[in-house]
Amino acid sequence: MKSSLIIACDGEAASGKSTGAKLISKKYKLFHFNSGLLYRYASKIILKNKPKKILPFLKKKFKFVTYNKIKKQSLFTQEISNHVGFLAKSKEVRILIKKIIKKIIKKNKRVCIEGRDIASEILNKDPKYHLAFYFTCNINIASQRRWKELGKNTPLNEVKRSLSKRTNMDKKRKYSPLKKVKDAILIKTDFLNKKEVLQKMSLAINKILINST
Repeated sequence: MKSSLIIACDGEAASGKSTGAKLISKKYKLFHFNSGLLYRYASKIILKNKPKKILPFLKKKFKFVTYNKIKKQSLFTQEISNHVGFLAKSKEVRILIKKIIKKIIKKNKRVCIEGRDIASEILNKDPKYHLAFYFTCNINIASQRRWKELGKNTPLNEVKRSLSKRTNMDKKRKYSPLKKVKDAILIKTDFLNKKEVLQKMSLAINKILINST
């Protein structure tokens, strides 16, 4: 088994990247890290506390919280979804969270990280990803997924508008935009079920593992 294996999973909102990342993390015994949860947690505590200065507030809060604690938070609400896209546009916030992610990566040589700028920014060097995936999904199917994730408590049309707006903001933001790196393997989850997603990702990962032996 390869001692070091770093996988980057980027993609649009509700594109299935979390499902794909979880599937391969389980199969290949990788530490699964969802960078989006850090941004969602930041949005949650900002909405709750309404700090006058966001950056000092976040620096202080992130000193006293672990990723395991963040994972247990309720972070998938429409209010947070509406806020996090604007927060993610902030260069200062992205730099702060990038530092946090880098620290976690250095502690885990076998890791799968999902987000929106993992291959293009977080893992473009020091360390460099071994393999990158880029997820896309038809907006109607993606909306249905997120709608169910939210417990069907938010109107489907509102969820669809929110997802479209978020992906558009991610792609057009000035600092560290969402984009597919040249060598990333495209995963279209509107054409693939979970089993097929795992098969396609596993095929690519196995090639990496074979070539490293």
